[in-house]
Amino acid sequence: MIKVITGERTFFKDINQVKFEGLESDNPFAFRWYDEDRIIAGKSMKEHLRFACAYWHSFVATGNDPFGEGTILHPWDVKSDPIERAKDKMDAAFEFITKMNMPYYCFHDVDLIDYTNDVLDNEYRLQTIVDYAKQNLFSNRRYMNGASTNPNFHVLAHAAAQVKAALDATIALGGENYVFWGGREGYMSLLNTNMKREQEHLAKFLHASKDYARQQGFKGTFFIEPKPCEPTKHQYDYDAATVISFLRQYDLMGDFKLNLEVNHATLAGHTFPHEVQVAADAGLLGSMDANRGDYQNGWDTDQFPNNINEITETMLIILEANGFKGGGINFDAKIRRNSTDPTDLFHAHIGGMDTFARALTTADNILQKSDYSKIRKDRYASFDSGAGQDFEAGKMNLESLRQYAIDHGEPETLSGRQEYLENIINRFI
Repeated sequence: MIKVITGERTFFKDINQVKFEGLESDNPFAFRWYDEDRIIAGKSMKEHLRFACAYWHSFVATGNDPFGEGTILHPWDVKSDPIERAKDKMDAAFEFITKMNMPYYCFHDVDLIDYTNDVLDNEYRLQTIVDYAKQNLFSNRRYMNGASTNPNFHVLAHAAAQVKAALDATIALGGENYVFWGGREGYMSLLNTNMKREQEHLAKFLHASKDYARQQGFKGTFFIEPKPCEPTKHQYDYDAATVISFLRQYDLMGDFKLNLEVNHATLAGHTFPHEVQVAADAGLLGSMDANRGDYQNGWDTDQFPNNINEITETMLIILEANGFKGGGINFDAKIRRNSTDPTDLFHAHIGGMDTFARALTTADNILQKSDYSKIRKDRYASFDSGAGQDFEAGKMNLESLRQYAIDHGEPETLSGRQEYLENIINRFI
């Protein structure tokens, strides 16, 4: 995540600063729930949510899909010179982010400026646009078999050069964290894959990247973003539990946390609250990519979030975990292929930010004004004293557990009260 500065040109001249106007407002360019200064659970909404705009979806994506060309014609994407075109794109991005009052943005290196196949030229281009900003190892065909896990060392070296340049850019721009997403770090077939060796290479690559960044003075957090598949058949960062196991095995827990994405969780067969809970329980809930999938499609559709129940359940976990560890909420979402007006980008982000603000408010009310927490605590009351407490303390062996079962007979059936808890969420929404 990078803090925002303003650009030089104007691309959204008919749209004013988006402000909080409250629930009675009919203004489509105003927040109804997101009041950044409102205090919730001891912190302002701005501090809790730490919104970031995703550069790639908002200013690079054109609405193209495998079956049709782009439908969104960006006015900042017309100049032939790649550096001037990149400057226009950055001006548009900073104007939009400033009018939305979002404190951060996030990007891949190839989002800022078009790359070639020349390492030195790419470094020059990236440095040029980084200098302008101060006032992705995925798409290139060389990475068809992965970057840090590629079976060809020559390809891995190119990946290292690109990561070095991206880390340098992050440091120069005052970035607060750096995300590794292994979009092709996996395999299509085990017939030609040495999985153990590839994962060892990935760990060495992450250590080398981390060591270099620390040597250059980077004090931020590194994140791994889990995803189970697409485009590879099986990716090594499948889900939160898989990544946590990998970090433990290769001694990376001290520097890395997780950046979780909603649509990636559903692709892995999980709910998003499940992934958040797994990361929070391990103390590795670093950041999140906010979006949603389409229930009728089996791929990563990256739609803007609007499921208030799902996000409220998520915010309950985040509040109980005392927030993110280093990151915030990145809108890794894109407007739809048939949303072709510049205003659509504003409506999408306003809706997403309001949804999270409403969910945060709702979750805090549930924790403060209902018996939600008590019901969950009481369900495990048998472990808070007596033999249950002894078991948690490691004082009971298998024989003593057996004897307890004999002495106390059949256990009482206790309700999980799931429907009542679901009703609590709906009541406070």
